[in-house]
Amino acid sequence: MFVFKLMSCIQGYLVILVTGEAPEKFVNMAASRGIYLWDVARTGSGAILLKVRLEDAKPLRHIARRTGCRFKIKQRVGLPFYFVRLRRRKALALGMVFFVAALYLLSSFVWFIEVKGSEHLSPEMVLRVASDAGLSRGTAKWKIDPGKVEEKIIEGLPEVSYAGVYLKGTKATIEVAERTVPDQEDPRPAHIVSTKAGLIKEILIFSGYPAVKEGDTVVSGQVLISGVIPAPEEAPKDGEGKKPGVPEIIQPSRYVQAKGIVRARVWYEGYGEAEIIETGTRFTGNVKTRVSIKSKDKEIILSGSRNIPFALYENDVHVKTIPEWRNINIPVELITVKYLELTEYRDERGRAGALKLAEERALHAAGKSVPEEAAIQERWVEEALTGQPDNLMRAKAVIETVEDIGKKQFFSPQ
Repeated sequence: MFVFKLMSCIQGYLVILVTGEAPEKFVNMAASRGIYLWDVARTGSGAILLKVRLEDAKPLRHIARRTGCRFKIKQRVGLPFYFVRLRRRKALALGMVFFVAALYLLSSFVWFIEVKGSEHLSPEMVLRVASDAGLSRGTAKWKIDPGKVEEKIIEGLPEVSYAGVYLKGTKATIEVAERTVPDQEDPRPAHIVSTKAGLIKEILIFSGYPAVKEGDTVVSGQVLISGVIPAPEEAPKDGEGKKPGVPEIIQPSRYVQAKGIVRARVWYEGYGEAEIIETGTRFTGNVKTRVSIKSKDKEIILSGSRNIPFALYENDVHVKTIPEWRNINIPVELITVKYLELTEYRDERGRAGALKLAEERALHAAGKSVPEEAAIQERWVEEALTGQPDNLMRAKAVIETVEDIGKKQFFSPQ
């Protein structure tokens, strides 16, 4: 069936309205003579609407006279009629041909270049080396040798261990992989400081000096494990005291890079609210699309309706233009507009339903701040009372976790 409809559009077909005393006789006689009619439907008052191929329309005049009927052409569909309209509007036809030719020509050039995989290496450096190898914005694709560009990038950038160049449409993608160099540990001394407020639950020290103990409450930025190890206090031996006139030797403190794990109880709060009676608009899922070509003040609709199909809607507009090439700017735009239908709604949840929804939102808001590696110990939710009757139910949620709150912070010894 699809092939038949496609061939009918290519060859052209007519939508005709048959009227008279016996339109059924008209249809039967046409079918008996091998004329294929489809989408036959009554329109009332003894009339029949049907479709017939353009080449079969001429014999219908004889059948109409034989059956005492008359037919009127309501619509002409297909390429033959489309070309006739184009001949009448030569400027439009030339404009479309020019537009298609321009798109084909400009699609043979690279207009966009993307660099992927460069973490420490600047993308501008990769683009500079690629430009020396023949890959730059505005270059014809048939002049680009991806293998040569890849070799030049690896030769010109010692930090790159792999390079790949891929061309797709008007976009070129350069993928690079940087050489991995083992990180050298920073020799500077450092503290372990708190990243957030909490209650210390356990502390494990690998190096450094404890600045807090279990059960202490800490705030963000507070030193947990110090990188300054004080000198030990040596007590005098039995029978020996400090000799007069002999200066006391003070041993200096040692500076190390503190290392350890500090786990603490941390609390995260979240707030949520929900309306008891909620009104508004939401999407229905119905979408209509209109595609048009615009040149200066003239706009030609290629598909879709000119009139907006919905009473309540939102639209999403995408505009594509032909990139400028050698200071030549072609003022042609391809505009795609999507109309998304909206409908009004009214949800009556009641106080209990609104409170439950507010509690879920409060827990969700609190959970967004909880790190993935944190161990959740407890959750609790309570209603947030304001003392004022209104259309809102409010809730507050608290999530308790146990997590490592320490991070390294370098410092300069004084």
